[in-house]
Amino acid sequence: MLRRSFLIAALALAGTAGLWAKGAQAEDKVLRIGYQKYGTLVLLKEKGTLEGALKPLGYTVTWTEFPGGPQLLEALNVGAIDFGTAGEAPPIFAQAAGAPLVYVGYEPPAPKGEAILVPKDSTLSSVADLKGKKVALDKGSNVHYLLVRALEQAGLTPKDIQPVYLPPADARAAFEQGSVDAWVIWDPFYAAASAATGAKTLQDGSNLVSNHQFFLAERGFTKANPQVVDAVVAELVKIDAWSKSDPKGAAAVLSPKVGIPAEVLEVALGRQGYGVSAITPEVVAEQQKIADTFYKLGLLPKPITVSDATVKLGS
Repeated sequence: MLRRSFLIAALALAGTAGLWAKGAQAEDKVLRIGYQKYGTLVLLKEKGTLEGALKPLGYTVTWTEFPGGPQLLEALNVGAIDFGTAGEAPPIFAQAAGAPLVYVGYEPPAPKGEAILVPKDSTLSSVADLKGKKVALDKGSNVHYLLVRALEQAGLTPKDIQPVYLPPADARAAFEQGSVDAWVIWDPFYAAASAATGAKTLQDGSNLVSNHQFFLAERGFTKANPQVVDAVVAELVKIDAWSKSDPKGAAAVLSPKVGIPAEVLEVALGRQGYGVSAITPEVVAEQQKIADTFYKLGLLPKPITVSDATVKLGS
């Protein structure tokens, strides 16, 4: 009888342990998202709708902020995040470094959302005037390609300037202190600097670059959890549509998070591309052109094939 009691207790304990293990596994299902200080992912985070959408799939969400796309994709490369957003150049540099990323969506062109700025009292009046000057930018960021294209149009190359590689906050400090002659930057930092310092726009991306915003995921995570990535993209589509229809509301949500006045953010939102879509062959071709340009300039260690980093969700 005693032996039977021990057996029943053991079975009960085993069953409890099994349930605990299953519960622990469920709790371990976490989608780790990397975001930047501004953009559709920030709005998705603040709205809180993604958590509800992923709950039926047994997933929770953690959010980590990064100063720029290069840093975000470095985190993806080392396995610290599963999903994030970046401009055109960062995924190219990351792919060349072997990062296991895949493109899962993009926003339409926003060429006016990035620019080369000079101080309000600068005597520089054209991109050609940057020859020999110090130009601040975040290396490998979306504006890196804008600078390359602008210099090319002016008959210059990156070797004709003195690049100063700094993340946005440090670059703005250097710009305001006069340590650099120009600053290549994206919204909302672009809009904020223009409003606060009276900085002049030497050249924006019009007729030079598309300035797409991309949504990227870790390849292994995407293959194992296509339904989770699908759910994230679906929520991004909704948030993107809301932001387009209510820029004042979006600016009000973003303002306390980014520390920029709502009216300034409305300027930035007005330059944004709206309509999250699946990656197309045309967009891949544009990315390939950027990659080939960077390789020819010696900025990439090896050539890459952008289409290698695309995947059909659910496959």
